Amino acid sequence: MDGLAADGAVFRETVVFLNHFRDLPDPRQRGKVTYPLDEVLLLCLLAVLAGAETFVDIALFGEKKLELLRRFRPFRDGTPAHDHLGDILATLDAEQFQRCFVSWVAALTGAPSGVIAIDGKTVRRSYQKGKAPIHMVSAFAARQRLVLGQVKVAEKSNEIVAIPKLLEMMAIEGAIVTIDAMGCQRDIAQKIIDKKADYVLALKGNQGSLREDVELFVAEQKATAFKDTKISRDQTVDGDHGRIETRTVTVIHDVDWLQQRHKWPGLKAVVIVESIREIGDKSERETRFYITSLVLLASLLGPIVRSHWAVENSLHWVMDMIFRDDECRIRTEHAPANFTTLKHMAHNLIRKAPGKDSLRLKRKVAAWDDDFLASLIAA
Repeated sequence: MDGLAADGAVFRETVVFLNHFRDLPDPRQRGKVTYPLDEVLLLCLLAVLAGAETFVDIALFGEKKLELLRRFRPFRDGTPAHDHLGDILATLDAEQFQRCFVSWVAALTGAPSGVIAIDGKTVRRSYQKGKAPIHMVSAFAARQRLVLGQVKVAEKSNEIVAIPKLLEMMAIEGAIVTIDAMGCQRDIAQKIIDKKADYVLALKGNQGSLREDVELFVAEQKATAFKDTKISRDQTVDGDHGRIETRTVTVIHDVDWLQQRHKWPGLKAVVIVESIREIGDKSERETRFYITSLVLLASLLGPIVRSHWAVENSLHWVMDMIFRDDECRIRTEHAPANFTTLKHMAHNLIRKAPGKDSLRLKRKVAAWDDDFLASLIAA
């Protein structure tokens, strides 16, 4: 009885998880559906959690783990073959699937707080003859290290169009959105402000006159030790693996002159990050510029700028090394984007699982231990 009660609890939790996907349109003819969509989604997620990287893997998981699957759903007709699975995910609307994902994550995490880093990643082997590989733009909660949402675009240059769509999907009130130079656009800044969030945007050559004005002003002020403007400054020194990095963060708080000239939505400060990396007898210098809607001292803005790279280290690297993203050969229609969304779901569930084991080891345990696997989707 205890075992049955435990299984019943898991089943109820699974129903809650699937509720966020119940409005996902199923393009198949209703009278010809052998495998219900909720069963297909549950099969795919559990298989990916347990290490599946292809539709062949998922189909084999379904054959071997049918007893486990029936703890959550009837699976009266068993599970689909790999080609059938591929067809289903290829025809599911990727944007609708991503909206369901955002709804699920919002219920899982509550209102986002702290830094939301937005960045794109190309799924390198998703290319088809005559078509470039897809590019996924993701929003990543740096503190919780969870994917909050993603949007598929045809190529990296389309990030400018994708970022507003991604922002529109999410509730970001009170958060700080960080984006690299591609997202340094007035419309994007306005969207963030309209949604009652703040921004820190990297400033590079794509904002020609703004970047030039900032760079010229900083050079002039540095020559006079910033005596004509209000600034705050902070310096940190990090040493690791024989490398010493010194970062000096300077925040220029007096930007009325810049706002009058460029009328940038919500602009409150300019941030300059100067880095010196020393390895042995070699040193490298780099200066980066950012604009922000925040009114904070350099000691607080410096960590916010650095936390943007969590999307690179804690998401993109994990997707490549743990989920083998760059080796994935799924290519047909919506399937690459939908499979990436499934991997992001698996990433979030494994990341939230209690315990100090690495993500790689937790995924292995999910393949070995049915109860642990069941606990992941009941979380």
